[in-house]
Amino acid sequence: MITVAQIIEPRFTLAEGPVWDPFRRRLLWVDILEGVVLVGRLEGEQLNIETQHHFTSSVGATAVAEDGSILVAETRALTRIAPGGDRTSTGPMDALGRDDRLNDGVCDARGRFLVGTLSLAGTRHSQRLLRVGPETMTVLDDDLGLSNGLAFSPDGAILYSVDSVPGRVWRRDYDQDTGLTGSRELLIDLHDCTPDGLAVDASGHLWLAIWGLGQVRCYSADGELIDTLEVPAPHTSSLAFVGDDLDHLVITTARTELTDAQLAEFPLSGSLFLAKPDCAGLATFPWSGHLVH
Repeated sequence: MITVAQIIEPRFTLAEGPVWDPFRRRLLWVDILEGVVLVGRLEGEQLNIETQHHFTSSVGATAVAEDGSILVAETRALTRIAPGGDRTSTGPMDALGRDDRLNDGVCDARGRFLVGTLSLAGTRHSQRLLRVGPETMTVLDDDLGLSNGLAFSPDGAILYSVDSVPGRVWRRDYDQDTGLTGSRELLIDLHDCTPDGLAVDASGHLWLAIWGLGQVRCYSADGELIDTLEVPAPHTSSLAFVGDDLDHLVITTARTELTDAQLAEFPLSGSLFLAKPDCAGLATFPWSGHLVH
């Protein structure tokens, strides 16, 4: 049985988007509703916060360039935090609907940033998945309910994407050189839960955070359920493989949308947790370091 242990004391409102930076052996994650990007370091089974970057907007996701620059998906803009702390922003992005915000994201092998949207007004069937490069921005999907977790297969040839509201995980072919995609195909159709963040291990298994059930589920590349990890917080939001060997799994959770009674029953909600599954993960691709013009 895989055990899950709390690794940090602060209880975040909506912790999300963990990203392992192997160049500096550090973990980045966000507290979406508080508008904070956090940078920490794992010391044994404890996570210590080293830096916090505060924003006046929400922050949906981050990515890291090889030089240490951090890309931040704010509510409606992308911002670069240079290693010295200076910030540069794209300004509001025209590809977003009026009531939409940027949500989860991941980089491809060329450092382009794939990022989805979420409706703050509850609008469905119009959310987008975008691919943002230094020169162009491309809409990959425009019919989603709530674009969420993103990950690639071990060979990079398949892109997996989560649409949380209908509870679906999609797959499509992906050309890492050009960014061109094949047709979208349904891989997993979940009727009993809300899938959120996503990570893929070196064997090609999908690890899926399940919002509302306090679970991380492991699926085969064919969509067959293999294992379930129980997390002592109902709102399991996202996850990432971390460490020098990428053999540990960091899991983020949230306190938002829980009643006082639920918070009393699950007092660790909003913490980050660490598990050691019997597998190694995949290194995520670094960001190019260039904002779209």
